[in-house]
Amino acid sequence: MNKHRVILITDGDAYARKAVEAVAKIYGGRCISQSCGNPSVLSGIDIVKLIKKTPYDPVFVMFDDSGFLGEGSGEQAMKYVANHKEIEVLGVIAVASRTKDAEWTKVDVCIDNEGNLTSRGVDKYGVPEMDIGRINGDTVYCLDQLDVPIIVGIGDIGKMAKKDSSDKGAPITKKAVEIIMERSGFNAKG
Repeated sequence: MNKHRVILITDGDAYARKAVEAVAKIYGGRCISQSCGNPSVLSGIDIVKLIKKTPYDPVFVMFDDSGFLGEGSGEQAMKYVANHKEIEVLGVIAVASRTKDAEWTKVDVCIDNEGNLTSRGVDKYGVPEMDIGRINGDTVYCLDQLDVPIIVGIGDIGKMAKKDSSDKGAPITKKAVEIIMERSGFNAKG
């Protein structure tokens, strides 16, 4: 059985949608634009149906909890998608945010707002923080429970003081995708 290869993104606002759509186009993939929302409104079952209908590879899927503490709708949907037998997760782009009660996750690497790789976490502006190997975010609560090959942390996707703007080709998001593709052995030209 051929599995559908996906990249999970822990943000779903309008800026994230534009950035992810721009980067997906570069790689010949497809963004499930219906997965955007703040918070996510589609269930994991609905998202898997959309992924299976997509003839493009890889598929980019967004999940967002809108800052709700604990496991929200975005994380429930993400867990369902990540654990589905017909889905192969290539990696996760974990998006930093400023949350009231900080949820955090371990990350394999982060990219700061200048496009530099760092072992330190980054904040929502893409500025490196003191913590090594972790970021705070609002839809990252369940990532440690998922069996995924790589988690790349970045600042607020599509933003970071316009350094990741879709008008500029979302260079920080693009670099995160490049790292995931390279690590997975996915042969894509971007």
